[in-house]
Amino acid sequence: MMATLTTSDGSSRLALAFSCVGHAYSHLFAPIFFIVVLALEQSFSLSHGSAVSLIIAGNMLFGLAAPLAGWLGDRWSATGMMALFFLGTGGGLIATGFAADPVEIGLGLAATGTFASIYHPVGMAWLVRNARSWGKALGINGVFGSLGPAAAALSAGALIDYAGWRAAFIVPGAVVVATGVLFCALIACGAIVEVREDRAPAPRPARGDAARAFIVLSLTMLCSGLIYQATQPALPKLLFERAGAWIWSDGGAFGVSMLVSLVYLASGACQILAGHLADRFPMKRVYVCCFAAQVPVLLLASTVGGGPIVAVAMLMVCANVGALPAENGLVALYAPAHRRGFAYGLKFVLAFGVSGLGVQLEGMLYDATGGFVWLFTVLASLAAVGFAAACLLPAERASMSVAAPAQ
Repeated sequence: MMATLTTSDGSSRLALAFSCVGHAYSHLFAPIFFIVVLALEQSFSLSHGSAVSLIIAGNMLFGLAAPLAGWLGDRWSATGMMALFFLGTGGGLIATGFAADPVEIGLGLAATGTFASIYHPVGMAWLVRNARSWGKALGINGVFGSLGPAAAALSAGALIDYAGWRAAFIVPGAVVVATGVLFCALIACGAIVEVREDRAPAPRPARGDAARAFIVLSLTMLCSGLIYQATQPALPKLLFERAGAWIWSDGGAFGVSMLVSLVYLASGACQILAGHLADRFPMKRVYVCCFAAQVPVLLLASTVGGGPIVAVAMLMVCANVGALPAENGLVALYAPAHRRGFAYGLKFVLAFGVSGLGVQLEGMLYDATGGFVWLFTVLASLAAVGFAAACLLPAERASMSVAAPAQ
């Protein structure tokens, strides 16, 4: 009995560790690409809008393939799907690095997005199943989701300047594949085992609240996803244009990537606080406050320049991703435990699939206006819609107490 418990605890700790690392890896390909775009515009004589459009298929598949991945994780094996995630995502990055033209870059990114789509529905359901404190675990996990873009931006800038844009894909891809090989070895030796039950089960919500929460969250997640997806390609260009001369003199890719990295590092720290708040207070309240904070900050980002734009960008991204621990906790709360992977998959159809059009929105508005004023005005309007919708969520603390099983 003691040996089984020890094995289970050790497996859960490894699950939490690989889930966090996997979250970082799942967010590598987009920020790498958005730094590489600065080089691709020159290498292939593309406009900014045309260059960023190469990732649209990958971004959409990142979300659209998620329900199938979640269903397979629920029905087949979460650990098996995670192994496929590591090996496939790393392989896709390497293939993109060897692409010969824009079409092949788009195909490589599409393959990478398909394999990366496994993480959010499978990895997060796996994390919740193994966690004893959902808010804390999701907050820490969210930090790694921000560390991924930060590390990707920083490494991409350095690799582009010193080894070319291809290395910016190939080197991280090799690291992800190596992690997948280690993960498979731990499964084979029994150090990581499949778990089907929650370590910290939550009471079921009251009847009718799950349907109401699903409808409201569908709208809020779409708004939040569009903001996130449009902000990602905008950040490097925004900081290059408005803060470049203030920070560095040579305008190299590494200078831009350093600023982007700082923004995502700040957002990672914010998610620890947001996860703590989601454990201490109703998740709905935390969620609503994050949407409310985005509206004025996005409007400010439309006009601010110079050094202050770096601080504004940090606040903008922090407010957006700070909602994620509460959002993912709400999905876990209202979804049946045995269908949680599929529920997360449906979430990420909206958060990354449909909202992947945010990349197209950013490129189109920039090419049409030559700046970011209209983009951030539109995004502020989406945040306002998200705030109004989030206010309609059920009060989950009361809902849970009504539905709590008799002791």
